[in-house]
Amino acid sequence: MTTQNNNLTLKILIGVLAALLLILGIFTYKFYNEEKQNKAILQQEKDLIESELGELITKYDNAISLNEVMDDHLLKAKERIVVLLDSVKDNDANLALISRYRREVGKLKKEREKLFKLADSLTTANTRLATDLDSTSVALNQRIIFSDSLQTQNSKLAEIVERGSALTASNIKAEGVRVRNSGKISAAPKANKAEKVRVCFTLSPNKLTEKGDKELFVQVINPQNNLIGDKVSVNFDDAVLTYSGRNKVYYENDALDVCVLVDAAQGELVKGNYVVNLFSGPRMISNTQFELK
Repeated sequence: MTTQNNNLTLKILIGVLAALLLILGIFTYKFYNEEKQNKAILQQEKDLIESELGELITKYDNAISLNEVMDDHLLKAKERIVVLLDSVKDNDANLALISRYRREVGKLKKEREKLFKLADSLTTANTRLATDLDSTSVALNQRIIFSDSLQTQNSKLAEIVERGSALTASNIKAEGVRVRNSGKISAAPKANKAEKVRVCFTLSPNKLTEKGDKELFVQVINPQNNLIGDKVSVNFDDAVLTYSGRNKVYYENDALDVCVLVDAAQGELVKGNYVVNLFSGPRMISNTQFELK
């Protein structure tokens, strides 16, 4: 009886152990499958992180090629991504690492957004600045053209004013004369009677001419093409004038009658036609001819 009880107990124990082994096998198989699935999921997550980091690097490369102003900041950000990508590739996938890498990727994406916005702002600002510079350059060129045109107009206006303000003379007349002991001057139309040449003219009225002393010079050239009289040279800015006689008058913008007496040396007054030139400074303002018989 005792032997039968022992056999029954043994069978029961064997059955329990078999059941336990079966349950343990089921749990082991289930755990193995879950571990395998978890590793596959972690590997997929790791591959996804590597892909995202690779895309970030590509985007940074494109941004660096398009934005010279932000190159230094973009390069440093890209270097951190490259280091992180190398770390992901070198380590086996596990939950702790994947979580840390995912956090890092999130930070890098936020940093990328800020940097790219700043880069876009700088690019926009540079474009606007370039446009403004082009507009400024155009405006400056237009101003230079306008200034040159204005300067040309001013030069022309100054030239017109200068011409308009210049002295002019009319009614010029020249003749041979004699000066008597009494000081009276009388006409001497014959060469053997004439002692001097008198040149008379009228300075025309001109409100644009500056009032004041005016130097007037006369050249008298005899029929032998010789200058008679003082034969004195005077220097101007870009000219030298040799004159026969001169007279200084005070001009008040009104018509003014003026005469100049030209002395003649012996033998200078001969028969024939004479040429007379009248100058205000270096500029000839009138001329005439006369004859001594």
